[in-house]
Amino acid sequence: MKKAVLLLGLFFTPFLYCQTSGTKTTVQKSTSPYPDYSFIKTKMNLKDVVTKADTAPEFPGGLKVFKRKYFESIETLDVKIKEKVDTRLYFIVEKNGYVRNVTAVGTNKKHVEAAEVGLRRIFARWKPATINGEPVRYLMYFPLTSKEF
Repeated sequence: MKKAVLLLGLFFTPFLYCQTSGTKTTVQKSTSPYPDYSFIKTKMNLKDVVTKADTAPEFPGGLKVFKRKYFESIETLDVKIKEKVDTRLYFIVEKNGYVRNVTAVGTNKKHVEAAEVGLRRIFARWKPATINGEPVRYLMYFPLTSKEF
């Protein structure tokens, strides 16, 4: 009797392991902190670009001044006030502090174009991001969403 139970146990054990290993699913996590990273890789030159640095880029006067100037530079009033907005703006702050490779991602083409033009109208030199005291190219992310969502 002991031999029969042992034999049945050995026979059914692989089926138990097959069932548990077959139900596991693997979830691949994104390596980038930005939601549209795979898309912007096709639109921008991301060679030597970092997303994390010892010090982040700084706009002259701070981020509040940048936001104020940015929204002042957008001409279309419906982008500012009336319509729902879900656009993400990406740009690179170069080692010399200038902004390059402006790309916006969103569902409304008019909002995307207005976001890109709004940033291109700001002619200011940023303080570049640094790693170990050396300036680096830094990918900036600026989400534009309305509060009506």
